[in-house]
Amino acid sequence: MKARDIMTPKPFFVTPTDDVCKAAEIMRYENIGGVPVVESETRLRLVGLITDRDIATRCVARRHQHPCPVHDVMTPAPLSTVHPDAEVSEIVRLMEEGSVRRVPVVSDDGVLIGIVAEADIATKLPPEEALPLRKRVKPHTGVPHLGRELR
Repeated sequence: MKARDIMTPKPFFVTPTDDVCKAAEIMRYENIGGVPVVESETRLRLVGLITDRDIATRCVARRHQHPCPVHDVMTPAPLSTVHPDAEVSEIVRLMEEGSVRRVPVVSDDGVLIGIVAEADIATKLPPEEALPLRKRVKPHTGVPHLGRELR
């Protein structure tokens, strides 16, 4: 199976000059843990990735003042990426070696075309092929808006 078979195509993205609040809102409403960062709204060349952990450790924990631009807290390129024709085994290897939970899928010229998360592998592959990741992926809790009650 290839990256193109399991990736989320045309994923949500932010730009380096966007405020981290925009990235956090996307993560909250889409129930995802990371958002690719591209050059601009019209130029989708991948320049980084921002995760919920990046926001917590590099923005919130450091009491970064608002507005806090994405470029101040994102993990910049070079990142582990794959081509749409990459085998899923290559994606699993990159995830395990880099201790990452998502791998962007880019074209030959670095344009973002999709993203593969651990959950994509765990849910879209036959169980025996997904076994290495199934142990690491926590199932969706079904309560994506729990944060509202915890305020």
